[in-house]
Amino acid sequence: MNRKPRDFDREFSDRAGRLYHYGFDLDVMHPYMIRSFAPFFNAGSLLELGSFKGDFTRRLLERFDDITCVEASAAACEEARNRLGNKVRLVNATFEQAQLPGCYENVIMTHVLEHLDDPVAVLRRINAEWLAPKGRFFLACPNANAPSRQIAVKMGLITHNTAVTEAEAQHGHRCTYTLDTLERDATAAGLKVVHRSGIFFKALANFQWDRLLQTDIVSREYLDGCYALGQQYPDLCSSIFLVCEAGP
Repeated sequence: MNRKPRDFDREFSDRAGRLYHYGFDLDVMHPYMIRSFAPFFNAGSLLELGSFKGDFTRRLLERFDDITCVEASAAACEEARNRLGNKVRLVNATFEQAQLPGCYENVIMTHVLEHLDDPVAVLRRINAEWLAPKGRFFLACPNANAPSRQIAVKMGLITHNTAVTEAEAQHGHRCTYTLDTLERDATAAGLKVVHRSGIFFKALANFQWDRLLQTDIVSREYLDGCYALGQQYPDLCSSIFLVCEAGP
């Protein structure tokens, strides 16, 4: 099926009723993603695929000195450059077109795969060209089975768990992953999955979390509890993730 050319700057813009990034993403999910990935990090270089405006990149800079970022949106790339300066190498290109000098000990892609027209082809390129022989690939996506999403289905707001809503489509989403379909695509690309889990048990929508976080109702201990519970029930998490190594 032929699609219209992608306008990444437009896709990444906030829309009425839906933001591209919520405070919940930046202040809650980003730190817990780092905590989830950290036990598997390798020493050495890191490639971030889909850096947006550099919010997650700044957290990675606390752990890595050698970071390269690939970002398709020129506007987001320019803002990241203004924020990060020369601390990282920024490449404004799609993953299909990006030309990088070598391979990396760590490759990270968070909440990006669901935006791609051909996710398996990009995963194959990561496996074949960018992931070092003993490197690790960290792949995280929004979870179709998150309780907040299942509740929306029961409310009649979404037709089914894996649906792509109109608002999500406007932001460039092409699919909504579950743990099994995420592993399916990683395996189809030749990657070797060495760990799978979820990040943060989530029963409220992002906009509800943003309102709640402005109050004193939720403590740090409660957030840590949701993170710990997510490791027990990965299929009920806000995000699902895989740790992969290079395969044949």
